[in-house]
Amino acid sequence: MPLSRQRRFPRTLRSVRAARAFALDALTEWGRLDRHDDVRPCVSELATNAVLHGVPPGREFCLSVVADGPAIRVEVRDSGGGHPHVVQRGDGDEPCEGWGLLLVTALANDFGVVVHNPGKTVWAVFKTDSVAAPASTAPHM
Repeated sequence: MPLSRQRRFPRTLRSVRAARAFALDALTEWGRLDRHDDVRPCVSELATNAVLHGVPPGREFCLSVVADGPAIRVEVRDSGGGHPHVVQRGDGDEPCEGWGLLLVTALANDFGVVVHNPGKTVWAVFKTDSVAAPASTAPHM
């Protein structure tokens, strides 16, 4: 059975740090430490994009972290318009935009966007060698 955590964050840049900490705390709790260095910048990028481009004023974005077998999936859902795209190397368009998703595609094993009405979910999957361990039910001594 997959392990999952979900949390909503307000439209503020402080939420990027909070989202990153939330994701890493969940992975640590589940004993899934092997992809922390890849998940960290990807969650930062997806959360930053939601705050800057995807979340309308007064709204929130939702971060989901799921450990299912040997895979970790992170998803950021917002209610804004637009469709994120990855800048290809050599593109002359807007040198300061789109490069973060290129980083996500380089670090994650898979990446995509699901369009909703309203909004979208941007997701990334990280394959691992480990499997999530359920939280211990043994009493603490």
